[in-house]
Amino acid sequence: MQNIEFCSRTWVWTREPAAFELKESSLEITTRPHTDLWQHTYYHFKNDSAPLLQTVTEEKYFSFTVKTSFEGAAHRFDQCGVAVYFDAKNWIKGSCEFENGKFQHLGSVVTVNGFSDWATCAIDAGIKNIWYRLSRREDDFCIECSFDGVNFSQMRICHMPKAAGAVPFGIYACSPEDSSFTAKFSCFEIGECKWKAHVGQPPDKD
Repeated sequence: MQNIEFCSRTWVWTREPAAFELKESSLEITTRPHTDLWQHTYYHFKNDSAPLLQTVTEEKYFSFTVKTSFEGAAHRFDQCGVAVYFDAKNWIKGSCEFENGKFQHLGSVVTVNGFSDWATCAIDAGIKNIWYRLSRREDDFCIECSFDGVNFSQMRICHMPKAAGAVPFGIYACSPEDSSFTAKFSCFEIGECKWKAHVGQPPDKD
């Protein structure tokens, strides 16, 4: 699979999409129909076919921010966002999934040892641009979102047992049903961790 060089880093496809176009400061991904990420829970199926483009870091404390634009998402479950993908049974994603002409699902999935969960909230279907900030503090992660690129709100804090060393992270887009759309990713930023250490109750001593 083709590696991509941008933002002074090497990015690797876990699976390539139907098409992609790298521009000076953005990347467009066109999805294939029937591509998705999910493991077992409730639906009792295993889907591990979504294209992911990731880079890898040993840094234990960092934040990754990216803007997603998805004007073309118009079929149920069309989605794009950020991900931390180790393998089919262990991954994290944050994204917006199209539902209908009135609302869409802004949410996150954490999959550990082959079982997924899904936490969502409904947002207006007219929103077509969302910034995500994915942060790591050792083996814990935080996903935040923003509708203006300035003010971020927490979506999820989670633990990932596989995050003991190097961590792959990046972007993804997919269309679980019989559809296809083009997602645009821009405003890439990787830097110091903006998810600060907790101030309050001290940690327990093991």
